[in-house]
Amino acid sequence: MEKLPAQMTVICISKPGGPEVLLPETRAVPVPGPGEILVKVAAAGVNRPDVAQRSGAYPPPPGASDLPGLEIAGVVVAVGAGARLCAILHRAECAGDGGAVGAVDE
Repeated sequence: MEKLPAQMTVICISKPGGPEVLLPETRAVPVPGPGEILVKVAAAGVNRPDVAQRSGAYPPPPGASDLPGLEIAGVVVAVGAGARLCAILHRAECAGDGGAVGAVDE
């Protein structure tokens, strides 16, 4: 397994509004916590809750990421303690609590 980079590009919601408020931003690559996995995203979907979050009508739940992105597909690149889902480099698809829209800079 290759070492993960320290930074990634995400799409953040700069303020409530239309699509123009979606802006790229550089953030640290997260480290998966207990029971979590880190997925290198190959594809992401945009659904109604993402649009509502962008417009300011649907705040993320407490403890969830501030980034949009409830649906993703990609490859698992890191696994937190106790994660039972799969092994590293296993393909994954999921619907989560947000934060799926990001790209690891290579």
